[in-house]
Amino acid sequence: MSGWLIRWFLSFVAIILTTYLVAGFEVTITGAIFGSLLLGIVNATIRPVLLLLTLPINLLTLGLFTLVINGFMLWLVGLLIRGFEIQTFWTAVFAALILMIISSLLNWLVRK
Repeated sequence: MSGWLIRWFLSFVAIILTTYLVAGFEVTITGAIFGSLLLGIVNATIRPVLLLLTLPINLLTLGLFTLVINGFMLWLVGLLIRGFEIQTFWTAVFAALILMIISSLLNWLVRK
Protein backbone atom coordinates (compact mmCIF):
# COMPACT_ATOMS: atom_id res chain seq x y z
CA MET A 1 0.00 0.00 0.00
CA SER A 2 2.79 2.44 0.80
CA GLY A 3 4.34 1.98 -2.66
CA TRP A 4 1.05 3.04 -4.22
CA LEU A 5 0.90 6.12 -1.97
CA ILE A 6 4.44 7.11 -2.88
CA ARG A 7 3.70 6.80 -6.62
CA TRP A 8 0.49 8.80 -6.20
CA PHE A 9 2.30 11.52 -4.25
CA LEU A 10 5.05 11.71 -6.89
CA SER A 11 2.38 12.02 -9.58
CA PHE A 12 0.72 14.80 -7.57
CA VAL A 13 4.03 16.67 -7.21
CA ALA A 14 4.83 16.21 -10.91
CA ILE A 15 1.44 17.68 -11.89
CA ILE A 16 1.98 20.69 -9.63
CA LEU A 17 5.47 21.28 -11.07
CA THR A 18 4.17 20.91 -14.62
CA THR A 19 1.63 23.68 -14.07
CA TYR A 20 4.49 26.09 -13.42
CA LEU A 21 6.28 25.12 -16.63
CA VAL A 22 3.43 24.86 -19.16
CA ALA A 23 1.30 27.86 -20.10
CA GLY A 24 -2.35 26.91 -20.54
CA PHE A 25 -2.23 24.12 -17.95
CA GLU A 26 -3.69 25.26 -14.65
CA VAL A 27 -4.47 23.07 -11.68
CA THR A 28 -5.76 23.73 -8.19
CA ILE A 29 -4.54 21.64 -5.27
CA THR A 30 -7.77 19.62 -5.11
CA GLY A 31 -7.71 19.33 -8.91
CA ALA A 32 -4.19 17.93 -8.71
CA ILE A 33 -5.18 15.46 -5.99
CA PHE A 34 -8.17 14.08 -7.86
CA GLY A 35 -6.51 14.53 -11.24
CA SER A 36 -3.53 12.41 -10.27
CA LEU A 37 -5.86 9.68 -9.00
CA LEU A 38 -7.99 9.73 -12.15
CA LEU A 39 -4.92 9.93 -14.40
CA GLY A 40 -3.61 6.76 -12.78
CA ILE A 41 -6.92 5.00 -13.34
CA VAL A 42 -7.21 6.21 -16.94
CA ASN A 43 -3.61 5.21 -17.68
CA ALA A 44 -4.25 1.76 -16.25
CA THR A 45 -7.51 1.10 -18.11
CA ILE A 46 -7.94 3.15 -21.29
CA ARG A 47 -4.32 3.76 -22.30
CA PRO A 48 -3.41 0.09 -22.98
CA VAL A 49 -6.41 -0.30 -25.28
CA LEU A 50 -5.50 2.86 -27.20
CA LEU A 51 -1.87 1.75 -27.48
CA LEU A 52 -2.98 -1.56 -28.94
CA LEU A 53 -5.40 0.08 -31.39
CA THR A 54 -2.77 2.59 -32.57
CA LEU A 55 0.09 0.10 -32.79
CA PRO A 56 0.58 0.54 -36.57
CA ILE A 57 0.82 4.34 -36.22
CA ASN A 58 3.15 3.90 -33.27
CA LEU A 59 5.41 1.65 -35.29
CA LEU A 60 5.51 4.12 -38.19
CA THR A 61 6.39 7.02 -35.89
CA LEU A 62 8.89 4.93 -33.89
CA GLY A 63 6.85 5.35 -30.72
CA LEU A 64 6.36 9.11 -30.89
CA PHE A 65 2.61 8.71 -31.25
CA THR A 66 2.60 7.46 -27.65
CA LEU A 67 3.17 11.07 -26.64
CA VAL A 68 -0.07 12.04 -28.42
CA ILE A 69 -1.89 9.25 -26.56
CA ASN A 70 -0.44 10.46 -23.25
CA GLY A 71 -1.62 13.97 -24.11
CA PHE A 72 -5.07 12.61 -24.87
CA MET A 73 -5.19 10.88 -21.48
CA LEU A 74 -4.23 14.15 -19.76
CA TRP A 75 -6.78 16.09 -21.83
CA LEU A 76 -9.46 13.55 -20.93
CA VAL A 77 -8.73 13.98 -17.23
CA GLY A 78 -8.94 17.74 -17.74
CA LEU A 79 -12.44 17.32 -19.13
CA LEU A 80 -13.58 15.25 -16.17
CA ILE A 81 -12.00 17.01 -13.18
CA ARG A 82 -12.93 20.52 -12.06
CA GLY A 83 -9.80 22.50 -11.20
CA PHE A 84 -7.71 20.60 -13.78
CA GLU A 85 -7.81 22.98 -16.74
CA ILE A 86 -6.07 22.41 -20.07
CA GLN A 87 -6.71 25.02 -22.77
CA THR A 88 -5.93 23.06 -25.94
CA PHE A 89 -5.14 19.51 -26.96
CA TRP A 90 -1.58 20.45 -27.97
CA THR A 91 -1.07 22.04 -24.58
CA ALA A 92 -2.04 18.66 -23.13
CA VAL A 93 0.50 16.90 -25.37
CA PHE A 94 3.28 19.30 -24.32
CA ALA A 95 2.22 19.01 -20.67
CA ALA A 96 2.31 15.20 -21.00
CA LEU A 97 5.90 15.43 -22.24
CA ILE A 98 6.95 17.67 -19.35
CA LEU A 99 4.98 15.52 -16.89
CA MET A 100 6.76 12.41 -18.16
CA ILE A 101 10.18 14.02 -17.71
CA ILE A 102 9.42 15.32 -14.21
CA SER A 103 7.89 12.00 -13.13
CA SER A 104 10.91 10.11 -14.41
CA LEU A 105 13.28 12.40 -12.51
CA LEU A 106 11.26 12.15 -9.30
CA ASN A 107 11.04 8.37 -9.54
CA TRP A 108 14.78 8.19 -10.17
CA LEU A 109 15.49 10.36 -7.11
CA VAL A 110 13.21 8.28 -4.88
CA ARG A 111 14.80 4.99 -5.97
CA LYS A 112 18.24 6.27 -5.00
